Amino acid sequence: MADKMVDKLSLMIIGVMLSLVMTVMPSHATTAKLLSNTQEKPAEIPVDSFGRETPRGTVQGLLRAIASEDYELAANYLDGRYLASTKTPNREVVEHLVIALDAGGKLYQDLQISGVSEGDLSDNLPSDIDKVGELRLMNDNIDILLNRRVSEDGTVFWQVSSQTLAALPEKTIHAQTLSERLKLSQPGTHSQTKHWLELVSLGILVIGLYLAINLVVWVLYWVSKWLYITIRKKRFRITPSVIMPLSLVFLAMILPEVMVRVGVPLTLRSSFGRIKDIVAWGATAWLMLRLLDSVFRRAEANSVKRGRPEQVSILNLLRKVAKAFMVILAIILIFGNLGFDLTTGIAALGVGGLALAFGAQKTIENLIGSVVVVADRPVHVGDYCKFGTYEGTVIDIGIRSTRIRTLNRTVVTVPNGEFSSLQIENFTARDMFYFLHNLFIKRTASLAEIERAVADLQAFLAAHRLTNYEWNQVWIKELRQDCYVIEMRAYIDADGAQDFYAKQTLLILEVLKFLEDYHIEHAMPSQAITITKNDDPNPPKT
Repeated sequence: MADKMVDKLSLMIIGVMLSLVMTVMPSHATTAKLLSNTQEKPAEIPVDSFGRETPRGTVQGLLRAIASEDYELAANYLDGRYLASTKTPNREVVEHLVIALDAGGKLYQDLQISGVSEGDLSDNLPSDIDKVGELRLMNDNIDILLNRRVSEDGTVFWQVSSQTLAALPEKTIHAQTLSERLKLSQPGTHSQTKHWLELVSLGILVIGLYLAINLVVWVLYWVSKWLYITIRKKRFRITPSVIMPLSLVFLAMILPEVMVRVGVPLTLRSSFGRIKDIVAWGATAWLMLRLLDSVFRRAEANSVKRGRPEQVSILNLLRKVAKAFMVILAIILIFGNLGFDLTTGIAALGVGGLALAFGAQKTIENLIGSVVVVADRPVHVGDYCKFGTYEGTVIDIGIRSTRIRTLNRTVVTVPNGEFSSLQIENFTARDMFYFLHNLFIKRTASLAEIERAVADLQAFLAAHRLTNYEWNQVWIKELRQDCYVIEMRAYIDADGAQDFYAKQTLLILEVLKFLEDYHIEHAMPSQAITITKNDDPNPPKT
C-alpha cells in the first residue's frame, strides 16, 4: 500500500512540474501561432499592431504586458478615452488594475472568450461590449468588460471598458502573494526571481492540496465501503483505482478558488488555468474509464451467472467502444484547451470515419447484428432452433457470427448480420409440446360405434395424466372412400424433445389399447384389382 502511495505521489509531482514548465515556456511567438490557428482575420480589416482585433487577443496581450511588467504597453489595452479623461498617470491606473486583479480577479479561459472581431453576439450584451471575467473585492462584484472601438483608418480593436476602470475601488490594498506568505520572497524581490519563486510556491500549493484531498477521498472511500457492506450486506464493487482520478477532479475544482484566496498573481493563475483544465478533463476521462470498467465487469459477471455467456463478448465490445469514445472526447477537449483549431481535424475525422464505415460495411453490419441478437435474445447458447434451411443447437454467439451444430453433427457458421434478419424458430423456448395424430378407421364400422368411440376417446384424452388442459380434442377430420380420418389434438408437458417423444409413444400405445374394446378396424393402405371374364370366343378385332 505504501509503495502505491509513493508511486502516486511521484506521478503527481512529475505532473505538477511538467505543468509549471508548460506554464513558463509559451512565448509571444508561440501565443501568436496559437492565435493564428484559432482565428482567421478577414483580409479587408486592417491589423492592429497590438493584437487587439478580438476580445481574446486583447486579454492575452494585456496579460503578457502585465507579466513582463511593461505597464506602458499594458496601458494600450485600456480604454484610451478613460485614460485621457483622468488625471491619474497611465502607469498608476494599470498598477491599480493589476492590484485589483491579483486580489480577486477571475478571467475566463481562452476558449470562453470570443476569437472574432465582432465579439460574442449571444451574451445579451450590447454588440460592442464583451464580458471576459469578474472582480470580487470584499462585497463588490465588478464585471470585467471590453469595449469594441474602430479607429479612423478602420482598424477594429478592443480595450478594457471605462465602465470597469471607473468601478474599481479608489484604494485597493496590495495583498500578499503566495511566495510572500510562504516567506520565500519579499515585496522588493526582483521580478524575475519573484516569478520563479511564485512558480515554486504554486507547486508546493498544488502538491499539498492534492495530498489533503487524496487523504479525504481515501477516508470517504473506506467509510462508504464500511457503510455499504454494513447496511446492504453485499460486496462493495467500487475499487480503489477511482481514488486518484477522483482526487484530481476535486483538485481541479477547488484549485482556482484557493489560488485567489492565497494570493497567486492573476498572470500565473491565467497561465496555469489552461493546464488545470487539461488535468481536469484528463482526470475526468480517467475516472469515467475506471467506472466503465467497473460497470461492464459487473454486467459480464451477471451474464455468466444467469447463463447468458453470449452477452459477454458483446459487452466486451461495447466497453471498448465506450472507452474509445471517452478517450477521443478527452483528446478533443484537451487540444481545444491548448488553443488548437479542431474544426479541420474533426471534419477529417468525420470523413475518415465515413470512409471506414463504407469500407467495413459488412463488419459493421455483423457487429450491429450481434447487438440485435443479444438484445432481442431470440436464442441463447444451448437452444435448439431452426433458421432458414438449417436446424440445430446454438453453441456460440460471437461478435461477428453465430455457430450452430446441426443434427448431422456439423457446425454451421452464420454471420450475425444475416442471422438477425432470418426467421428463427426456437424449439427450446416451448412451454409444452404439441401432440397431433390421425386414426384411420375402416368404413365397415357402424356410425353408432364411430360416434361412441369418438366421444369416449375425447374423455380419455382430456383425463389422461400426460395431457394438460390447454387443448384436448378428438373429431372426425375427413371422410374418405375407404376410411374415417379421426384427428387427435392435445398438448403434453415435457422436459425437452426426448422426454416428449417418450411420452408421445406411451400415449399412442394407450390410445390403441383403449380402442381394442370397440368394434372398429384400422384401415390399412390397400389396392383392389378387379378381373372381368370375357365369354366371347371371337373378340372383335381392333
